Amino acid sequence: MQKKAILLCVNIDHIATVRQARGGIEPDPVHGAVLCEQHGADGITVHLREDRRHIQDRDVRLLKEVVRGKFNLEMALSGEIIQIALETAPHQVTIVPEKRQELTTEGGLDVKANAGAISKAVRQFHERNILVSLFIEPNLEAIDISKQTGADFIEFHTGTYCHAFGSPSEKKELARLYEAAEKAVAIGLRVNAGHGLNAENVIPILNMKGLEELNIGHSIVSRAIFKGLPAVVREMKDVIRHFTPDRAV
Repeated sequence: MQKKAILLCVNIDHIATVRQARGGIEPDPVHGAVLCEQHGADGITVHLREDRRHIQDRDVRLLKEVVRGKFNLEMALSGEIIQIALETAPHQVTIVPEKRQELTTEGGLDVKANAGAISKAVRQFHERNILVSLFIEPNLEAIDISKQTGADFIEFHTGTYCHAFGSPSEKKELARLYEAAEKAVAIGLRVNAGHGLNAENVIPILNMKGLEELNIGHSIVSRAIFKGLPAVVREMKDVIRHFTPDRAV
């Protein structure tokens, strides 16, 4: 039986974070995206935040031109950002929660409270043939509501699992993810995962039912400081290839 490949989309936000620390032009996240794809990444992910703390509008426009694999744009339910996404037309948008004061995305989207706005945005994106993913907790009710909005994918927030990795609660958090993935596949949702993953804690995640895509950024950019971006991207791809269980293509 041949293994069904799990895609690696590298989140390059924190290349832009380093650039914005000086307000200059280096390092260029667009150059980083090209390097990632040259060395095995299947796609590129960026989060265009409302406060533009790292990725800028110019980055999004250029990335649409240069990314050869999947271009995944993370975004809040903001009218301004929705319009930019509709105009840019990435392959996929991932709708995420966003708070100005947070250091990074702190949890999954409240799909119950935002179901109407999400459904409207999904319709807008589908009119432009843009896939829609919702970044949610591994919660069974959230999965049902996500399906009702018309979204194509859900991306499970793996941050709680990653914080628990190596502790007594690791198995509990992993079981939540496995159960949620089973539920999603059963009702016809496609499954992605991301947040806090690295080359060690990603290995059990590869056993999630129906997993199609991993979005990994901070650990790759962090290790790249010492080992270089090409080497770290290749390293992560090798882990994914080696530990992905046999699945029928």
